[in-house]
Amino acid sequence: MNKTIAGEQFHLGVCYYPEQWPEHMWADDYSRMKEIGFTTVRMGEFAWNFFEPEEGVFAFDLFDRAIDLAYKHGLQVILGTPTATPPAWMTYKYPEILNASFEGKQFNHGMRRHYNYSSPVYRDYCAKITEAMAKHYANHPGIVGWQIDNEFNCEVNSFYSNADHVAFRTWLQEKYGSLDALNQAWGAVFWNQSYSDWEQVHLPRPTPGGAPNPHQTLDEKRFISDNIISFARIQSEILRKLAPKQWITTNGMFAHLDNHTMTEELLDFYSYDSYPNFATLWNDADRENPLMDRISSNHLTKVRSISPNFCIMEQQSGPGGWVNKLQQPSPKPGQMRLWTFQSVAHGADMILYFRWRTATFGTEIYWHGINDYHNQPNRRVAEAETVSRELGRIGEAIVGSRYAAEVAILHDYDNEWDGEFDVWHGPLTIESIYGWNKALQLSHIPFDYLNLKDKTRLDDLVHYKVLVYPHPTIMSDETAELLKQYAAGGGKVIFGARTGYKDKRGHCRMTPFPGPVADLCGVTVEDFTLIVDKAATPNIRWVDGGEEAGTPASLFNDILRPVNDNVETLALFDGDYYAGKPALTRNPYGTGEAYYYGAAFSREVADALIRRLGLKPATTGWSELPPQVEVAIRVKQNRRYAFLLNYSDKPVKALLLRETEDMLEGKRLAAGDLNIAPYGVKILSLDQA
Repeated sequence: MNKTIAGEQFHLGVCYYPEQWPEHMWADDYSRMKEIGFTTVRMGEFAWNFFEPEEGVFAFDLFDRAIDLAYKHGLQVILGTPTATPPAWMTYKYPEILNASFEGKQFNHGMRRHYNYSSPVYRDYCAKITEAMAKHYANHPGIVGWQIDNEFNCEVNSFYSNADHVAFRTWLQEKYGSLDALNQAWGAVFWNQSYSDWEQVHLPRPTPGGAPNPHQTLDEKRFISDNIISFARIQSEILRKLAPKQWITTNGMFAHLDNHTMTEELLDFYSYDSYPNFATLWNDADRENPLMDRISSNHLTKVRSISPNFCIMEQQSGPGGWVNKLQQPSPKPGQMRLWTFQSVAHGADMILYFRWRTATFGTEIYWHGINDYHNQPNRRVAEAETVSRELGRIGEAIVGSRYAAEVAILHDYDNEWDGEFDVWHGPLTIESIYGWNKALQLSHIPFDYLNLKDKTRLDDLVHYKVLVYPHPTIMSDETAELLKQYAAGGGKVIFGARTGYKDKRGHCRMTPFPGPVADLCGVTVEDFTLIVDKAATPNIRWVDGGEEAGTPASLFNDILRPVNDNVETLALFDGDYYAGKPALTRNPYGTGEAYYYGAAFSREVADALIRRLGLKPATTGWSELPPQVEVAIRVKQNRRYAFLLNYSDKPVKALLLRETEDMLEGKRLAAGDLNIAPYGVKILSLDQA
């Protein structure tokens, strides 16, 4: 069951670092926070030295004063456990808590996240500081919840200290039970890698050619995830026991961590850090009509799959940048507000801006907050005030409402982690997720992500008309059976190239592709090829001529052969030695159907399938929107709330097909043109869902 934030009030707040500012500034800071309309502050996540200035000596006086004063000003506090930044006295005395590089070189103290999760010494110190803080603050009326650590696996997401090798070995012993089982799972007979003693087993290490055992690298990612969860469990269990009236979360969303399992087992809800301006660094600018900051909606959709309603623990408010990297331009006027409502549209019921005031020292002196160094009024403060007023007006209505979608993109961690190392399928998923994301967004069709795991049941799938599972190379028999049940009951499922040829160990199956879903798809893969030369990529030709010719079948081609008379070929390859062979097929299955596309999905192919599937925009019957505007629908007690987000720097015009209510302006809107300002937001209250 998905964990979700619960409350009757929308909370807006900010991250604050009282240890970084003179104490005489606190009261003025808190007063101005309240004037803006903030209700919540987060603090403490990097302040271990203030809580434990020397080993075994705990001191709470500074944060007692900071928290008491915040409470006096009517602010609720989220307190972070400070385990993301172990203090120098600890790393000096116990260097074994430090992480190490892939080559085995130990990292030094400094920056943050320089520890490993495996060290028994570090786990013990983390338990002690958490216990001390929980005992001290469990009954403080100003503290509503805890953030465990900060951004697990940010900065570095692989771990090679001596403690990690030992912990990995123990994890493998528990998973496999014997060396024979391990050798079989890893295919260790290949290149004579078999192990005869557990002490011979390690995490991946440097090898000739930089090519460690692929099954070992898959287990490495599984281990890292389980190891983080066990590390977080220590803190969660202490807080549950000693501070049961305060909720528990953690923040971020980084690689090599099963956030779904962690949240389900340890947290009350999940929190995310939303920085849409990263699109200026890691973007798709070489593509036609790049999504840029709109791609953050994709990330928020993944967050929503963990917690349908969630917290944004850090919402970008200003330009980002460290002293030596991550340089970003300033958000344009209106973008901070747009990004805030982007988060709200996708399910956020609590948002904290990062940060109250830009740091005047340290690595993040260019990672700007709401206030500049000089503390004088600026446009970001003004935008925060506007957002606060607007959320004050609509928050009670929308809090607790759920995002509505009829399409889901399926996701699982095994394929994500295997594809990170396996270049024969990982890049396909990246391309296809982007293609579907872009096609659905620009078609105004909201979608969810659905994480597939052992506990997933048919009831979790049947809410959706269409499931897109782009390239599930690893496909268990159980998952295949679940998808067959879904299709048999009327669902539509879509696969892409490289589906189903590996088992859970990452071994290739000795059966025709697409393995356990071959009968569902009604095809076999008679041939295949990696597309090495992008310029030589074959096109596909639509059999019915209903689509524009010349659509490339990119990255990898599965050449298909239907195996029953009911299979309909929708598109053929139009190039190379397999010209005229099926590229896209449809197979009726029960009262549903399965599609198989023998390539990576582009936006053009996804658009064509959207039309053939009969999927309709969420605006059908009440509005027509230009492509620059994203639509999201949140539903509560049969009321629908439509978020219209203009990502363009120019005004756009929508068409309302009937009268509706503008929630932000508190007025009725007649049918006709609706003007949306550059980076503008409209929230409309629709009729019954």
